[in-house]
Amino acid sequence: MDLKLDRAAAAPLVQQLVDSLRSWIESQRLRPGSRLPSIRQLATEQGVSQSCVIEAYDRLVASGWLEARHGVGFFVAERKHQPPLDEASPWDDGVDSRWRQFSDAHSALLKLGCGWLPGGWRQPEEIAQAIRHVSRGAEPDLFCYGPPLGLASLRLQIRKRLAPLDIHVQPEQILTTQGASHALDLLVRTLLKPGDKVLVESPGYYNLYNLLRLHGIEMLVVPRTAQGPDLTALCALLAEHQPRYLFINSMYHNPTGTSLSPKTAQRLLELAREHDFRIVEDDIYADFQAGTVTRLATLDNHQRVIYLASFSKTLSSSLRVGYLVADPALIAQLAEVKMVTGIGASRFAEQVVAQLLASGVYRKSVQRLRVRLAQHMASALQMLEAAGWEVFAEPYGGMFVWARCPNRSFADLHGEALKAGVLLSPGAAFYPDNAPSDWLRINVAYAQDPRAQGFFQAAGQPSR
Repeated sequence: MDLKLDRAAAAPLVQQLVDSLRSWIESQRLRPGSRLPSIRQLATEQGVSQSCVIEAYDRLVASGWLEARHGVGFFVAERKHQPPLDEASPWDDGVDSRWRQFSDAHSALLKLGCGWLPGGWRQPEEIAQAIRHVSRGAEPDLFCYGPPLGLASLRLQIRKRLAPLDIHVQPEQILTTQGASHALDLLVRTLLKPGDKVLVESPGYYNLYNLLRLHGIEMLVVPRTAQGPDLTALCALLAEHQPRYLFINSMYHNPTGTSLSPKTAQRLLELAREHDFRIVEDDIYADFQAGTVTRLATLDNHQRVIYLASFSKTLSSSLRVGYLVADPALIAQLAEVKMVTGIGASRFAEQVVAQLLASGVYRKSVQRLRVRLAQHMASALQMLEAAGWEVFAEPYGGMFVWARCPNRSFADLHGEALKAGVLLSPGAAFYPDNAPSDWLRINVAYAQDPRAQGFFQAAGQPSR
């Protein structure tokens, strides 16, 4: 058995062993019930520890490739379906539950519409260094619950990061959360009750729609334009329904990639005062900012805006750390709900993020990400134009382009994409009513992949 493990590679030996064994099983076309080498034999053959082999075998058992027989050994399992989703290839952003099962069956495909950065863009050693630093620190950071508002050291760093954005707040106005989704959940639990009406953008963030449905909240749909929410439609809804809240993704909007224009932002704040509603500003892509932008929280002088953001997109989806900014009274309410529903957030994760912020590592990391994303955005837009695609609006930053191929339905494009080795995020998932759509969210960080390039060109060819 020649598995060709590379000790100089970045991938851990355990993962290399898992991947190699899986490929070997497929290449040898081993039938269910075929026995694999013993743990000791494989460890000796490959020059690795027995614990490494044990973990690799355990992972393959968990993923359905192997079957463990007590006292006998490991055998190829009978797999009636395609292998389940690999842990290293998550697919849970940008599609709802109807599509997740479908996408699980295509885990090897390029996920062109996903909502995260490629693993190769991350800086694992920098995060690992921060983890080691925290691990050597005070015991409470490893074993104790975090305080209701979140770690003071992290809230101090967040306050410092907000100041250059002209968002000036006091410590008691900041609440840490387990990512942006947790922040939204706390707001919905605290501020709304079944039957309440809120304004949402369309297209928009699918998980917000699911959250509001879960709590029985009625959604009033405002079309998203290149400048922000459609003000004419918004005014009509305000006059008829008197909703209490507007949820908005102001900068690098998901999925269109657009950002609020100054004129639209000012008008939104005027309408909030005139009609007595509050605005929940989701700024999850804040740190992808590369130039001058318009934020509602920066312009708000009347405390109409509740601001939230997260470090999950820029650092790691596993470091679930986000935060909310609001008036102290609301923050106190949210902190109480946070403690009742989750007994706080992860003190350890917050300490790691605080260390990355305080050391300057995070600042340098996001600077690199901005440059790289800007390059990929420019290339993706050129590629789409050359292939005859239509772009909703040209973003000036962020990860997403909202585009469609003229005269091609999603069903057509889906088939074309699979041929090229690409999995698409269905446009319908980004509309509150799941209406069919030929628009696609494209993550520019993946657009340079040859599979994506082949798909764009093939889809843009005139129908034969």
